[in-house]
Amino acid sequence: MTIKTKNTNTETDILNAAKNVFQRKGMDGARMQEIADEAGINKALLHYYYRSKKLLFEAVFKNAFKLLAPQLNNVLNDDSDIFEKIKNFTDSYISFVLKHPYLPNFIINELNRNPEFAQKLTEDKHFPSFEKFKKQINDCITAKIIRPLTPEQLFINIISLNAFPFIAAPLLKGLADISDKEYNVLIEKRKNEVAEFIINAIKL
Repeated sequence: MTIKTKNTNTETDILNAAKNVFQRKGMDGARMQEIADEAGINKALLHYYYRSKKLLFEAVFKNAFKLLAPQLNNVLNDDSDIFEKIKNFTDSYISFVLKHPYLPNFIINELNRNPEFAQKLTEDKHFPSFEKFKKQINDCITAKIIRPLTPEQLFINIISLNAFPFIAAPLLKGLADISDKEYNVLIEKRKNEVAEFIINAIKL
């Protein structure tokens, strides 16, 4: 069989299958044959589209990142006040990751496995801009709207409180002794919980 052109539908099927397998098995546990089987194609065709598991992994990640990054960038750079911005950021992040629960662990695994990957992300045109957010935080401190803190520390707190429940989901579900469905309800409620927790911690 001679393959002359790449089919968009086939590539989409491959990326969806890879996403599912990576989510179940992780980067190291996933096998190209398993991804090919899930996509309903043979392994030779999979290798035609992606020569290695690493390239496929990065394609799946970038595909998801390009969906999330513009949302976060819009929130960070809109004209809403700082408290509304925290609420919108939390809502956007949690809503997105509930649809793509593999993403936080993808980031952690890839950064641990390949530190250079972080540099690639920051160079991506979709990478969120942080400058307007930093200025807004400093202006709010000057205006005595929020207590003195660095924008970097605040952003780390926001990301950590939003991302950790997804990264540690199996452990937290076990500790709380709740089902997947119950945990998703809990996470949905965190949109308000996290935002209010952060706002109450910083406002004067």
